[in-house]
Amino acid sequence: MIQLSVIIPCYNCAEYIGTQLEAFAHQEYSQPWEIIIADNGSTDNTLEIVRQYQQKMPHLRIVDASGGKKCAAYPRNIGAQVAKGEALAFCDADDEVFPGWVAAMGEALSKYDFVAGKSDYTKLNLPWVVAACAYREGNGVNDNLYYPFAGGNNIGIKRHLFYRVGGFDEDIRIIDDVDFCWRVQAQCGVKLIEVPGAKINFRFRDTIKEMYQRWYGIAENNILLLRRHGLKYAWKNLFRDFVMLVARLLIKVRSRVSFARWMMDLGWFLGTVHGMWKYRHVRSQVMARKKLPHQLVASHVMTDR
Repeated sequence: MIQLSVIIPCYNCAEYIGTQLEAFAHQEYSQPWEIIIADNGSTDNTLEIVRQYQQKMPHLRIVDASGGKKCAAYPRNIGAQVAKGEALAFCDADDEVFPGWVAAMGEALSKYDFVAGKSDYTKLNLPWVVAACAYREGNGVNDNLYYPFAGGNNIGIKRHLFYRVGGFDEDIRIIDDVDFCWRVQAQCGVKLIEVPGAKINFRFRDTIKEMYQRWYGIAENNILLLRRHGLKYAWKNLFRDFVMLVARLLIKVRSRVSFARWMMDLGWFLGTVHGMWKYRHVRSQVMARKKLPHQLVASHVMTDR
């Protein structure tokens, strides 16, 4: 019986996925495990690269997750539905797991219900990108006034709990992992445990435009997230953010790093404004027990071994 299913959502990741799969090719774990590549409709040669690795990794499967939304949540949910493991671990195609990641996740999930690892930023990013982005990113289990959370690129959960909360919410783009962590803890009463040995090399966006777009999207979806959970983003915080944005532009923007940080702050501000207008009528749904966000028929799931 398979004990652990590793689920990797991907979309047009040909440039990076070989690095991730090469890292998995050298993983060792004493229990049976599998890797599921849930492809969200790639149009590059991502799947060709994955099939090459299947020749030396017979426990590597490809699942067609092209029929739904273009987001990480949908392929994660598809991968979970076809997974054979008693425990599920999620990571991303453009990162790279550390040696021992699979064993650390598997052993942690034999003791705990809900776990997360940490990130290292130095290997896959230029120094200026790390200096610009790391201050905004959470790492490992992040404390929160509501519930702790961790990134969906390094998280693990017992399969029955995943189904109990209905999987990842496909309507919350980008920060569906925060929503997932909050719902698991709110509905199941379990604690999110940090696993020191489950580390990944994390890849940031490496252009200022992409950094801006990422934080615009996070801020916009943060409003939806808060409203879903009955929380509010106060208007006074928006005014404070605007004042600080102007002050930083006048005083602190003196280098590429400081400009990149300011652009991420600008993205957060504008994304928040747009989100507050866009999601002004959303009601709280946090305690609702939902089924998985979609119902699949057999023809929607194609497994390529």
